[in-house]
Amino acid sequence: MDSMTITSKGQVTIPKALRDRMGLRGGDKVKFHEEDGRVVLEKDVEESPFDKWVGILGPRDQTPDEIVEEMRGR
Repeated sequence: MDSMTITSKGQVTIPKALRDRMGLRGGDKVKFHEEDGRVVLEKDVEESPFDKWVGILGPRDQTPDEIVEEMRGR
């Protein structure tokens, strides 16, 4: 495990190997929480604004092409 130094502003640099394994990139948000006396870092996965619409029409037994053809009256 790598050792890091906390800056006077309370910042640390996450090692590149760990960033790569976690899929972290510049601008990503992370969460810290304490668990059994340890600090745990988690990637903060934001919901897509489109997630709430997934499945709104219910299950479909048609392919998208079949739906379009039906809408066109073919």
